[in-house]
Amino acid sequence: MKKKVVSLLAAMALAVTALAGCGSNDAATTGTDAATVAATTEVAATTEAAADGEAVSGVKAGFIFLHDENSTYDLNFLNGAKAACEKLGIEYMTKTNIPEGQEAYEAACELADAGCNFIFADSFGHEDYIIEAAKEYPDVQFSHATGTKAHTEGLDNFHNAFASIYDGRYLAGIVAGMKLNEMIANGDITEDQAKMGYVGAYTYAEVMSGYTSFFLGARSVCPSVTMDVTFTGSWYDETAEKEAANKLIEGGCVLISQHADSMGAPTACETAGVPNVSYNGSTEAACPNTFLVSSRVNWEPYFEYAIKCVADGTPIDTDWCGTLETGSVELSDLGAAVADGTAEAVEAAKADLIAGKAHVYDITTFTVDGKTLDSYEADIDTDPDYTPDHEVVSDGYFHESDVAFRSAPYFNVRIDGINLLDEQY
Repeated sequence: MKKKVVSLLAAMALAVTALAGCGSNDAATTGTDAATVAATTEVAATTEAAADGEAVSGVKAGFIFLHDENSTYDLNFLNGAKAACEKLGIEYMTKTNIPEGQEAYEAACELADAGCNFIFADSFGHEDYIIEAAKEYPDVQFSHATGTKAHTEGLDNFHNAFASIYDGRYLAGIVAGMKLNEMIANGDITEDQAKMGYVGAYTYAEVMSGYTSFFLGARSVCPSVTMDVTFTGSWYDETAEKEAANKLIEGGCVLISQHADSMGAPTACETAGVPNVSYNGSTEAACPNTFLVSSRVNWEPYFEYAIKCVADGTPIDTDWCGTLETGSVELSDLGAAVADGTAEAVEAAKADLIAGKAHVYDITTFTVDGKTLDSYEADIDTDPDYTPDHEVVSDGYFHESDVAFRSAPYFNVRIDGINLLDEQY
């Protein structure tokens, strides 16, 4: 079996480094310095874990990231990986700035050759290359975030993971809706001027699910809200995201949110004095006057779960979806700019979601072309033509990220009240 051989020094250079500084395919330091950083981190993690009684053995983890800590998306994964591995006391290695191409396969092979027996990749476009590596290394467990193919590939060592982030975005939408209500009450806008803007990366299910849940959360408290959406065609392009936010603001949007990974949109909002809801982490330090809240997936629970499975020799779920209850979906602290009563409104809605009294995609809360969506076939078993193949509406709501189907989002319905200014695939 052909494998990529990594030298001892290269393995040291790949070992995890501090999260500060610019990322690259190699560690920020080389030779003795890199080895020192790795050894210090590993010893500290083992000591902390042993003291807490959480230590596991027999696992070395490897992580592949699309960008580095300058991307809010990747930083969120980096922080989750670091926290989980240090808690469990295991050695781990990272690869940053790995494109969605053959480089992802090569990175996975290098990590496997360096002794990693749990390898995780964080970006949608990594999936095919991680599957290729999983086939070559059957004794290594591979997991992939946001992917769609684990349940159809039938590999014992390849898994998909996600979380019900639509719950988090819905709650963030309530924060936005409460702010719109305050603006209406203060006479800053009229009810028919309650238009939000949304900066998305691409026009496919993960992003569509996100902006729709955000909109539905806002409309649950501010019935007159509408929303314009524009797409950048990139997960991380600060200039494009800033330009997109400015375009939305110029088009009359009085509050902005995003599913793109840079500080472009939040900083545009701060400059313009427009309230903003960010993603994957608080932007309050950079946007103290306009930041409202941020939702994020907390990946630490999944990493702990998967690593413990490897340590115990038990199977990792083919599809795993974290929830509000597992601590996998979180909101940041509320910003100073939120409206009075926001915290109470969010907590009440969160309790109803956890109890199953409310569902984000309750079909009585939205229409499609003026009609109730009482049936919908989604593309679950992804094929080149994206053929719908599973009924996903039952019990009065659209079952998004249901592990009976798959963990990655498949909600791609275009509901009334949301206007797409453009599309990017």
